[in-house]
Amino acid sequence: MTESSASPRRERRVVITGMGAVTPVGNDVPTAWSALLAGTSGGGPITQFEATEDFPTRVACEVKDFDASHVIDAKEIRRYDRFAQFGLVASAEALASAGLPDRIEDGGPVDPTRFGVIFGSGIGGIATFEEQHRIMLERGPRRVSPFFVPMFIPDIAAGLISIRFGAKGPNYATVSACASSAHALGDAFRVVARGDADVMLAGGTEATITPMTVAGFAAMKAMTTRNDEPAAASRPFDATRDGFVIGEGSGAVVLESLEHALARGAPIHGEVVGYGATGDAYHITSPPPEHLGAQDAMRLALADAGAEAGEVDYVNAHGTSTPVNDEHETIAVKAVLGQRAREIVMGSTKSMTGHLLGASGAVEAIVCAMVMKEGKIPPTINFSTPDPTCDLDYAHGGMVEREVALSLSNSFGFGGHNVCLALRRWDGT
Repeated sequence: MTESSASPRRERRVVITGMGAVTPVGNDVPTAWSALLAGTSGGGPITQFEATEDFPTRVACEVKDFDASHVIDAKEIRRYDRFAQFGLVASAEALASAGLPDRIEDGGPVDPTRFGVIFGSGIGGIATFEEQHRIMLERGPRRVSPFFVPMFIPDIAAGLISIRFGAKGPNYATVSACASSAHALGDAFRVVARGDADVMLAGGTEATITPMTVAGFAAMKAMTTRNDEPAAASRPFDATRDGFVIGEGSGAVVLESLEHALARGAPIHGEVVGYGATGDAYHITSPPPEHLGAQDAMRLALADAGAEAGEVDYVNAHGTSTPVNDEHETIAVKAVLGQRAREIVMGSTKSMTGHLLGASGAVEAIVCAMVMKEGKIPPTINFSTPDPTCDLDYAHGGMVEREVALSLSNSFGFGGHNVCLALRRWDGT
C-alpha cells in the first residue's frame, strides 16, 4: 500500500482529463465531433450480415474503416470480440489525450494501484456467441473455441483494458442495458470523489449489429422499419419517428481528481459534478407515465451538483427516436426544469450516431464536454414533421452556437434503469 492509498477518504472534485471514441461518424473524438457539428448521419444499410427482407429492419449505424492494430497485437485481435476491440481503441485515445503513457507503471505519473477501470456493455460479445453457437450445432461441442467464454462475457472489455494499460485499482463492468456506460461514469466519479482511486478510465462499448440482436429488437417493434431511408431513419422528437436505429462503438473518459490532475499538469476538458441513478420499478421496457424515474434521476444529479434547474444550459437527451421515449423524456425534462426547459437546447446526437446501446452514455458525456468547451451544440437531424407532444428546442435547424456552463446527459435502459450525469464547464477555478 502506498502512502496515498492509505490517506483518509474525503470528497474530491473530479475532472475529465482524457476522452476517446469509436463511433459510426468517426473513429476518434476530433473526427466524430466535427461530423456531429456538421449534422452527418452514420446510418446506412446493414453490411455486417446479409439482412434479407425477412428482417423487418435492415438499416444500422455501423462503425466504418475500423482498425485496432495500433492498439492490439495482430495475433491477439482474432481472440477479442469486436466490442472489446472498440473499447481498447477508445481507451487508448482517452489515455493519450490525458497525457498519460501507453501503460501505467510504478514510478510514473500515476500509481497503478490508484488507477482503475469501470467499463460497461449492455450485451457484450454477442457476435462471438452467435458464431460459437452455430459451430456447436453444426460441428459439435468439442469444436467450440476455448476463447468463447472470455470473448463473450460483458466484463471482458474492462478486464482487457486493465491488463493492456496497467490499471490495478478498482476494476469491473456495469451492465444495465442502455444505461451501462452512464452508470460506469457515475460509479467512477464516485470512486475518485471518495478517494478510492486517483484516476479512473470509465466508459462503455457495444458491437451488436448481428442477426439475433437485430431480429430480437425488431420482434419487440422497438426499431425503425424506414429501410428505404437509412440515413434519415433516426429522427428523434419528429412526429414520423418509428423506432431506434441500432448503432455500435465505444466511448472512454479519463476521470481524475482535480488535485491529481493539477499536480501533473493534465489537460482538463470539464468537470463531473453530479450523478443521479434511479429505477422505475414499473415495466421491463416502457417508462412510467411522465417518466417519473427519469425525473428523479435528473433531480438527484442537480442536487448532487449543488445546482438549480435554472442553471442548466443543455440537455443531451436519451432521445432514441422511439414514439414513447421521446414524448416521455420531453415531459420529464419540462417537469424538472420548468420554464428553463423552453430556454435551453435539448438535443439528441442519436439522430446521427444511432443508438449505441451500452456505449451511448459515455459517448454522449463526451459530447457534453465538447459542447461546453467549444460553445457549439450539435443538431438533431432528420426533422420533417412537428410533434405537439415534443415541443422543446431540439436544435432541429442545425448546429447552435451558445455558451454552455452546465449540461445534463440522460441515459435510460430496459429494466427501468435511469441515469443522469451533470457536467460543468472547466473555467480554471
